[in-house]
Amino acid sequence: MSIPTDLRSARHAALGDPVRLAIVDELTVSDCSPVELRSAFGLPSNLLAHHLDVLEQVGLIYRSTSSGDARRRYIHLNSGALGGLAPTKCVPIGPTLFLCTRNSARSQLAAALWEDISGCAAESAGTEPAERIDRRAVTAAKRRGLQLVGSAPKGLGQINMTPTLVITVCDVVHEELAHEELADQVQPLRAGSWLHWSVPDPVKLGTAGAFDSTLDELTRRVSALVESGGSAA
Repeated sequence: MSIPTDLRSARHAALGDPVRLAIVDELTVSDCSPVELRSAFGLPSNLLAHHLDVLEQVGLIYRSTSSGDARRRYIHLNSGALGGLAPTKCVPIGPTLFLCTRNSARSQLAAALWEDISGCAAESAGTEPAERIDRRAVTAAKRRGLQLVGSAPKGLGQINMTPTLVITVCDVVHEELAHEELADQVQPLRAGSWLHWSVPDPVKLGTAGAFDSTLDELTRRVSALVESGGSAA
């Protein structure tokens, strides 16, 4: 759920007070009356009223009348208001290109995950493509039920799509793409949005665990991006 930045900021400010944060913590598991909150936190009634007013003004709580005693009120947490507080940025979700140096592991795995999770097309490429996809990447993908998208590594000049999004998954590529000698190859891709994921190269360790960890990290990043993003026009 997307909420305005100024409202997110106001809610963070409200939760920045230790007492208000503790009140919200309590309300995550139990609706409470003001008397119960005063007792739980040792607050005078005027100070509790202030904290509740601040939380209510930003939509974090609401109040209801007791069905047992109309003179009594209960404080409820508006749990939906907490959902939009995590930092996020919406990017267009569509055909995506993943880049790394050799195009033999990380970018191949990322492209396979992107197609599986987002349902959108994906390609991968490298600035110094290897002769073949690393067999350990193929094996790791199979363990997750994934089919690698490309049959062999390819270079920037062999890309067959106009990507909505370009994601570098290799620090070396991210840094070298700024070099003038690659400008002609990179320029056609500049129309899309660009992101960088600093993912360690599993090939350097060469263990099954390293490739599985890379898949875990890429899965987390792809899932989060797809969940927070919007469909491409």
